[in-house]
Amino acid sequence: MRNMLLRRSAAGKALVAGALLILAIPGSAYANTVGVTVQTPGATAGPGSAFSEITTNAACSSGLISGGGINQAIGTGTSSNGNKINGTSPSPDGSTEYLGSTGVVGTDVTYWLGIGGSGGAVNASFSSTPYAMCFSSSLINHTQVVMNKVAGPTTSSTVGLVTATCPANTRLLGGGARITPAGVGSLKPIAGFPTFNDSAHSYGQKAAADGETNPDSWSAVGWNGGGGDSGNTTYAYAICSGNNINIGGTTVKVRFSEVSGPTAGTSGSTVTVGCGQNDGKLVSGGAAISGGSVTTTNFTGPGSPGDHLNGSYPSDSGGNPLANGTTTASYWSAFTHTGAPSSPNTYSDVWALCADDGV
Repeated sequence: MRNMLLRRSAAGKALVAGALLILAIPGSAYANTVGVTVQTPGATAGPGSAFSEITTNAACSSGLISGGGINQAIGTGTSSNGNKINGTSPSPDGSTEYLGSTGVVGTDVTYWLGIGGSGGAVNASFSSTPYAMCFSSSLINHTQVVMNKVAGPTTSSTVGLVTATCPANTRLLGGGARITPAGVGSLKPIAGFPTFNDSAHSYGQKAAADGETNPDSWSAVGWNGGGGDSGNTTYAYAICSGNNINIGGTTVKVRFSEVSGPTAGTSGSTVTVGCGQNDGKLVSGGAAISGGSVTTTNFTGPGSPGDHLNGSYPSDSGGNPLANGTTTASYWSAFTHTGAPSSPNTYSDVWALCADDGV
């Protein structure tokens, strides 16, 4: 059974004015031969100055990343609008980023980056916590990273969408999103989600829907609140199984939830979705703040140029981030936030990717 939840967690997160609360009954994940361990080093403080960013990483001591995430503390009041995700993406060594040539850029990667950025306001509560999903499977024992990028977005309230597609005869396991440069405080990735490189999904502009299987691509969406436009770039990363692996017995199922809000200024929401009883093991997830209907129409931006993401991370059924070393991950959460003005017709979206290797 699909599991959904929208709430603000009281534990481990800052209180946010105007938060929404919607609950649904959670379920349990199905245990199979896929193994996933959540690794996180905890929070890194900052940014401590406006229009800057900090980079943190989570490492897999064993296994390979199937994906990863980030969760941020933002404080309270209007200054909470200044903290935002600038990136959640793979790295070969915990600091190097894949920002150059497109295509297959890495193999058997074991680090995940969480990059926190600031706009024009900062406070002492700002921090970012990265999460690596450390994957082990009796079938998929090699992975590869595919990167694609697009110039922009350059103007206010415009979408910069780019899609990275896995090589033929491989499986998508997860993905990430990144924007540059950090000095454009209004620039941020507002979505990273699984999709398909086919006409039914407008070649990555429509997200994978709940219950769909074996997506082959990952899309990232950049959003510009109206600041600078010099050299703005949006990057998408797809984590795929390695070449020459028989994936015939492997199924990756998508679980998805979309809910209305947040709509009030300086407010936030958390929405959670989980793997069902027969879906397999949670291996990664994605998040978005959007204009809604993301699985049936081409992606549109939310109701305010200041809207942003503050979290996309493995969680429990209540939306609380998981502890380091957790081996029973079943849920993925998205933490969305508005800017100072109200944000009508805004939606929060979350995806979980659940893998069963058929062994």
